[in-house]
Amino acid sequence: MPDTGVDITRRAALGVLSITIAAAAAHGEETKMHVGDNDVLIVVDVQNDFLPGGSLAVPHGDEVIAPINTLAKKFAHVIMTQDWHTPSHASFASSHSGKKPFETTALRYGTQVLWPDHCVQGSHGAALADALDIPKAELIIRKGYRVDTDSYSAFNEADRRPTGLAGYLKERGFKRVFCAGLATDFCVAWTAQDARRAGFDAIVIEDASRGIDTQGSLAAAWEAMGKAGVQRITSAAIA
Repeated sequence: MPDTGVDITRRAALGVLSITIAAAAAHGEETKMHVGDNDVLIVVDVQNDFLPGGSLAVPHGDEVIAPINTLAKKFAHVIMTQDWHTPSHASFASSHSGKKPFETTALRYGTQVLWPDHCVQGSHGAALADALDIPKAELIIRKGYRVDTDSYSAFNEADRRPTGLAGYLKERGFKRVFCAGLATDFCVAWTAQDARRAGFDAIVIEDASRGIDTQGSLAAAWEAMGKAGVQRITSAAIA
């Protein structure tokens, strides 16, 4: 039986679809990122207090551990960060009479979200997660250790005092900073944006990060990161 006009149209459509799928697959291969000596992975705050059962647990925070362990094996250079607060830290709600966690207060450097007590120096909650498997990490940046100043970013404290990380990375010749960990909308986002301000390419690995998402903070963080020129990828994009 000869082809009808409908058959011919259907075949043409299928041909176009096949070409489109093939092009998309090829594009996916083209966008793979190959990491090398100028790249560094920053693993942000994967600590017990941010995991299920911790005092400031990030929803599904433990789900970042497996992809981070896999990613770390692909990078020649890995840096880790660790919240390291004093007791009675200014960012703790318990340090402010009448205040509750997730309310805000004015500190000398601006508006501060108040948190449950977490990651107190030397405590079990401040320890890096036991399931992390990154023996070759070259540096640990501890942050938030000044009693009067919070610090989300690995690069700068909340009052913008530098931690020294930018100078360290520049002196070692790094160009691209890949960020993963906890929480996407706070310490990961601030670290990535400060990496851009310091002149580095910055990439956040979405499936290796999780957010707190309080009062729309996750969507706001992604928007701010996009405006700052931070790239957003999944771990599958890293060859």
